[in-house]
Amino acid sequence: MSNWNDAEVVKQQYATETNLNIRIAIHEKYSTNKMGFGNWIFSNYEISDGMKVLELGCGTGDMWKDKEAMIASCSKLVLSDFSAGMVKVSKETVGIHDNVEYQVIDIQDIPFGDETFDIVIANMMLYHVPDLDRAISEVRRVLKKGGKFYCATYGEHGITEYLTKLFSKYGIEDSINKNFTLQNGDEILGKFFSKVEKLEYVDSLRVTEVDDMVEYIYSLSCMMPLRNVPKQDIKNILLQHTSDGILNVPKEYGMFRAE
Repeated sequence: MSNWNDAEVVKQQYATETNLNIRIAIHEKYSTNKMGFGNWIFSNYEISDGMKVLELGCGTGDMWKDKEAMIASCSKLVLSDFSAGMVKVSKETVGIHDNVEYQVIDIQDIPFGDETFDIVIANMMLYHVPDLDRAISEVRRVLKKGGKFYCATYGEHGITEYLTKLFSKYGIEDSINKNFTLQNGDEILGKFFSKVEKLEYVDSLRVTEVDDMVEYIYSLSCMMPLRNVPKQDIKNILLQHTSDGILNVPKEYGMFRAE
């Protein structure tokens, strides 16, 4: 029985990685903004020499790949995640540096003293936090006076909303997590910070091969009911919304800078 369980786990992991690769490929192939969301995020950081920086929810650490100059400029960089597994992966990704620490940290209970960091970062993760007010209060506490908090997130009017409207007759509902989005983030942050600025990443998908979009849709867990629908039917609906052979799909991403 244990062998079957092991095989099933491997199968599920493979399926997850395959679906993720499909989604990454779609964005790389059809995004109209070729800068890339990660590079855009970093272009907005104002990290000066000697600053202390804390990232919460660093995930695999991929965002810091090829950022040696920025890493070196920090007097201290703490890369953290709620998951010990992610912290381990990020350490393997970014590597050993004298000024870099890796820690398991819950944003709701940050284990540092008041006014420790010049910069705190929390990208694409605040919508998962159970007690968001407590989390942001903790971020505010560990930030120095004049320090900045950067937090990237998505909007409510992007790909998921677009596809939900197209396929609503199949029982697809808008399941996007709206706990912290581009629409409500400024109000949430405004309870703790005197200045909050929203920066929007202008982008969309300009799909020229609809079959690719069909595979993308089948890879999304929120589109699960469509897996019982023939792919040709899905393709036909998409084709009805093309113009001059192009399917234009909205994307909505950005970040907040609070201080």
